[in-house]
Amino acid sequence: QEPVVESGGGLVQLGGSLRLSCVASGRISVSNSMGWYRQAPGKERELVVEVTSGGATKYADSVKGRFSISRDNAKNTAYLHMNSLKPEDTAVYYCRCTKIQLGRPPRDLWGQGTQVTVAS
Repeated sequence: QEPVVESGGGLVQLGGSLRLSCVASGRISVSNSMGWYRQAPGKERELVVEVTSGGATKYADSVKGRFSISRDNAKNTAYLHMNSLKPEDTAVYYCRCTKIQLGRPPRDLWGQGTQVTVAS
């Protein structure tokens, strides 16, 4: 089983909404620092939102007021709530989790990504 798995992507119309899920397993916890990123065709991967273990968030300017992140620690699942979607939000969305390793630096673990396509 992959330690980080995203789901919830799909095709949505302009102005629509989607909720992406990121399920962590094994010794990975979404309560640690984690984030959502996206990569559009021909572009570099970019930050969508990061959240620290303490709950502090950092959103990309392009999604502020439209996207929000939440976590359900009991389910070890993080969510990306996306509203008022635009065609420029079309991308593969990735979840990044942090694996805490005793005596070693924290390690980033990425999911395989989920495609979001916004039709105009």
